[in-house]
Amino acid sequence: MERVTIPRSFGSHDGRFHADEVSACALLLLFNKCDVDKVVRTRDPQTLSSCEYICDVGGIYNPKEKLFDHHQADYQGEMSSAGMILIYLLEENVISKELYNHLDEELIHLVDAYDNGKDLLGPGVATFSHIIANFAPISYEATSEEEDNAFFEALGFAMGHIHRLIERFNYSRSCRELVKERMEQDGECLFFDVGIPWIESFFELGGESHPAKFIIMPAGPHWKLRGIPPSLKERMKVRIPLPLTWAGLLEEELKNVSGI
Repeated sequence: MERVTIPRSFGSHDGRFHADEVSACALLLLFNKCDVDKVVRTRDPQTLSSCEYICDVGGIYNPKEKLFDHHQADYQGEMSSAGMILIYLLEENVISKELYNHLDEELIHLVDAYDNGKDLLGPGVATFSHIIANFAPISYEATSEEEDNAFFEALGFAMGHIHRLIERFNYSRSCRELVKERMEQDGECLFFDVGIPWIESFFELGGESHPAKFIIMPAGPHWKLRGIPPSLKERMKVRIPLPLTWAGLLEEELKNVSGI
């Protein structure tokens, strides 16, 4: 029998919250699939059954029914509710494959890993999941109201962070044609007369086999020259380093030594 639900509603468990259901809710809100005033936190089956989306509770993973829980024997994958919602948005054509890959690589696959017991980073490193967990009330005797208030505070933070990831992705994509144009016209040095994000587009467009060794572009009131890395994964390295004799020099000293 088909569930009768409140349109644009979201249900998750009450009590302590984690980055996975917070991120799942944030994604649905950001992509206009639910409303913040219809977000419910409970373990009451009857109340949850009235929600259009149910995440991280209920014991069922069924995207067609909009049920996204990974806590059951039937599901043996590596996703948490965050990853389940992200792939749902892809399969429903709400987001492109490129945006899916970006959000998954930058955030969601790490949220999934952490929620499934894989703490990929060592002590002293605060991941997104650690930060979301820190929004939870300090006292283990916190009231339901305090837990809910903390959840919505964490939700606002998560929405802001994911929104900026999306905006940066869109901005980078908008500059892609300019990067392609310079790659087609320039050789060992790519020259831009505006400052733009370039490195991701450069390597997505075949930069590993491109002959460019340097890039020049504005940086505020100045110009910057930097070496191009051998690959995106080795972005802190360069194909050819600038002369060591230039290191640490500014203004007239740099002009004299470099001859520029």
